[in-house]
Amino acid sequence: MEEIYQIAYAEEPAWDVIGPAISQYNKQQGGDDRAQSLCFVLRAPDQEIVGGIIGGTYWDWFQLDLLWIREDLRGRGYGHRLLIAAEEEARRRGARHVHLDTFTFQAPDFYQRHGYEVFGALPDYPAGHTRYYMRKDL
Repeated sequence: MEEIYQIAYAEEPAWDVIGPAISQYNKQQGGDDRAQSLCFVLRAPDQEIVGGIIGGTYWDWFQLDLLWIREDLRGRGYGHRLLIAAEEEARRRGARHVHLDTFTFQAPDFYQRHGYEVFGALPDYPAGHTRYYMRKDL
């Protein structure tokens, strides 16, 4: 009889089975997603990474996972430049839309100024804050 076990982290044996299996199923249902990672970094003169944007392109979507600028460098336009660079690269790859999630204590206003709209929200995630799901047509 099959048994269910909890593991602390999806290490290689679990990921090597589950990841490719769901990818194959998704491909059968939605076609080749043409998945590609997308990353731009902001480096200081000493080459330290002080910001960046990470995501990926899937089908005709850009999934923006992370955008971060070191606190002392915020407000200088670096976030704007990183976002524009990532959106342009996503367009070059054929993406027509972008989606992301952010919290009230992160940058929802920043994204709204760049044309993103909220399509979902989870109040009290974490307590006292809201997690927003946002999208934009490219």
